[in-house]
Amino acid sequence: MLFEQHDIKILEIKPGFVKIEFEEEQLGQDRIEQLLQENGMSVIKSREEQIVEKIKQSVTELIHESGNINSILRKSDYLVEKLAMSYQQMSKIFSKHEKMTLERYIIKNKIEKIKELIDSEEFSLSEIAYMMDYSSVQYLSNQFKKETGMTVSEYKKMRIKNKHNIDELTGEK
Repeated sequence: MLFEQHDIKILEIKPGFVKIEFEEEQLGQDRIEQLLQENGMSVIKSREEQIVEKIKQSVTELIHESGNINSILRKSDYLVEKLAMSYQQMSKIFSKHEKMTLERYIIKNKIEKIKELIDSEEFSLSEIAYMMDYSSVQYLSNQFKKETGMTVSEYKKMRIKNKHNIDELTGEK
């Protein structure tokens, strides 16, 4: 692994974040940044970039890690409380640094969670619509088709699921 090869100790790791420890005499800050870039990662420097990463982490917590999926009902309140700034400020900063709006990023995350729930075969589509804060199965189905290019039924029939890594959700479609 990249870190072990260069005697870098991982102190903490979670989506979009890693805290490391290294001997600065052996590896300078520039070399660390170079190693990260060579491996598809980067150091977040600006305050706005840090905010964008916190937003992504919060959306992930809310949609993918929360035991209470229904909390999505208050997604904007959750983000406002978590980041201590207005939703409008967050949305503006997010759009400035990513290729999509914050709302679209949230929708893409919801669609990925819906795929996971469909794959689990534990819930009906009506239950999933309710859990994911859709007013109807039809609304969920329409948004699913718009985002994935296939109907829920077509998705269910697929042998290989068309899931995306959460980190890839800000890439252009």
